[in-house]
Amino acid sequence: MWFDPKCPWAWNASRWLLEVERVRDVQVRFHVMSLWLLNDGREDLEDWYRTWLTDTLGPVRVAIAAEQKYGPSVLRDLYNALGNRIHHEKTPIGRDLYVSALDEVGLDRGLAEAADTSDHDETLRASHHAGLDPVGENLGTPAIHVPGPDGNVNAFFGPVVTPVPRGEDAGRLWDGVLLVSATPGFYELKRGRTESPRVD
Repeated sequence: MWFDPKCPWAWNASRWLLEVERVRDVQVRFHVMSLWLLNDGREDLEDWYRTWLTDTLGPVRVAIAAEQKYGPSVLRDLYNALGNRIHHEKTPIGRDLYVSALDEVGLDRGLAEAADTSDHDETLRASHHAGLDPVGENLGTPAIHVPGPDGNVNAFFGPVVTPVPRGEDAGRLWDGVLLVSATPGFYELKRGRTESPRVD
């Protein structure tokens, strides 16, 4: 799964995937993408969304810097630490949040400095494109890659879901996702959103 720490829909999808791990033979691997990078240079953004994006680059830079220093396995715990602070504790995004999250998972708190530098942006772009290019159509997060029955990887945007399915409900959604994503020529199944994401 490719995530931007600030995206509530990605947070819900990640909580669903962690639930899937409990009921299916699945191991989730987390990767970083950037909503700021995805939308950079777009002129058609609504004002509220353009404002919402302004503090999204810092958390992804910290996450990618941590991955560069410690390897991809640190992203699961770091994402949990960042996400809990952003989505549940409503901690303002900034240095204090980064340091607190890094301390929680035992990583070098100096990585918080990465939020304000472009030192890791090339690696961030590579991770971003590795996740989103196979999905296509300028879609964002959650972006998920799953194994297909032919050995190839099927990549897609979603699921966009609230509240987070739990237990066997999470497993059934996973089964359905695998089924539709493996269907040749299947592109979209969508309905209008009637509520905002309820994060848990």
